[in-house]
Amino acid sequence: MPDYTSRRTVLAAALAVVPAGAAAPRASAAARNQGREGSGRSAATTVDYRAWTTTADWASGSGRGTRIVGGDRPGVCIATAAGTSDQLDPHTGRTSTWEWATWTSPVHCLTAPATEAVASWNAHTPAGTWITVELSGTYTDGTGTPWYLMGRWAAGDQDIRRSSLDNQSDGRSRISTDTFVIEDPAGGLRLTSYRLRLTLYRRPGTELSPTVWRLGAMGSDVPERFEVPASTPGIASGRELAVPRYSQEIHKGQYPEYDNGGEAWCSPTSSQMVVEYWDRRPTSADLSWVNASYTDPQVCHAARSTFDYQYGGCGNWPFNAAYAATFQDMQGIITRLDSLTDVELLIHAGVPVITSQSFLPGELDGAGYGTAGHLMVVIGFTEDGDIIANDPASPTDDAVRRVYNRRQFENVWLRTKRYDANGRAVGGSGGVCYLYWPTDSAPGQRRALRDAGIS
Repeated sequence: MPDYTSRRTVLAAALAVVPAGAAAPRASAAARNQGREGSGRSAATTVDYRAWTTTADWASGSGRGTRIVGGDRPGVCIATAAGTSDQLDPHTGRTSTWEWATWTSPVHCLTAPATEAVASWNAHTPAGTWITVELSGTYTDGTGTPWYLMGRWAAGDQDIRRSSLDNQSDGRSRISTDTFVIEDPAGGLRLTSYRLRLTLYRRPGTELSPTVWRLGAMGSDVPERFEVPASTPGIASGRELAVPRYSQEIHKGQYPEYDNGGEAWCSPTSSQMVVEYWDRRPTSADLSWVNASYTDPQVCHAARSTFDYQYGGCGNWPFNAAYAATFQDMQGIITRLDSLTDVELLIHAGVPVITSQSFLPGELDGAGYGTAGHLMVVIGFTEDGDIIANDPASPTDDAVRRVYNRRQFENVWLRTKRYDANGRAVGGSGGVCYLYWPTDSAPGQRRALRDAGIS
């Protein structure tokens, strides 16, 4: 049976490089063989990402008080509030009254029953507005889950404190911060379908509204494995993307209220690197709150903008994707990939990939550390097919670019089981990645994303 460690423990590990033998991440469903023509993948599918993004998608759902926003980027917003509610923010102690409206997706039947699901969204939440995202599904035995809160979110922190919600469970599944998890996957129970529900909030008596452009979820399941098949260097060999380099380590001690400062900021630091690769960045007004003496103030901004006040860290996966999508015409999602072949297709097309991995010292030559979970950006491949990564766990910005052995990297990223320093079997990260790209991306980039199962 997988070792499903508390997601709070997992994300704490994922935020910072830690000594070997620290708390291990939860075991994850891992990989996908998408089976698309010309991709060389098999037809077996263990990852299913589905999103609602088009006018037809939004029209397929049911709304209470919402309307569809047209144009180049269709979405949903509040038309006429369906009601009002008093909401207590446990992180500020304030109770406020809000108008609300909802949109609920149609049922999505997963291509393969899942042990895990992660929702992600792209939205605009002007001051005075915020959203929640919920998931409800059906098990393989035909019974249903409750509506689970997957996130309470706003781009800023002036109205609410964005947060996950602890202690959600029906005894068969639970929410582990940002992830739906089957409690006992060894027993055979799986999630076969789900719906997502948006609730949009605004200050009463105003014409304000959040706008949600993308709402989706990734369901996944894969057999446990300590080793993954090796891939062969391919189309991206010798290709390196010009992704900015930022170190989380130079921010140690800065803004400790956001998870103890920069030493725990691998996720937002990686997100900021990719946001800027696409030529987007915070404005001077966005950064006005940051101490003027700090180098790379945009990394501090990313940490504050991804901080989950319930979990107490900056590593909430959907919050990072949602942050990336706050920039003009950007999109961000959370998914899993099958192999470095998938990553090569994306890198060849010019799309960086933020990956999550865990390993002992010595399992990834050149890293110089061990970690129970860490985010970095794959930016290219050497001529021999080894990994070129921007690793934020570096002492300076100049030291961020690293070259890692292909076989070692592939295994520590894709495996779902590993041994810790005490010889105990614990979970691996299972191919989790963040993908960010602009709405006006090139045809080849859109094709590579489709080949990776993203539309």
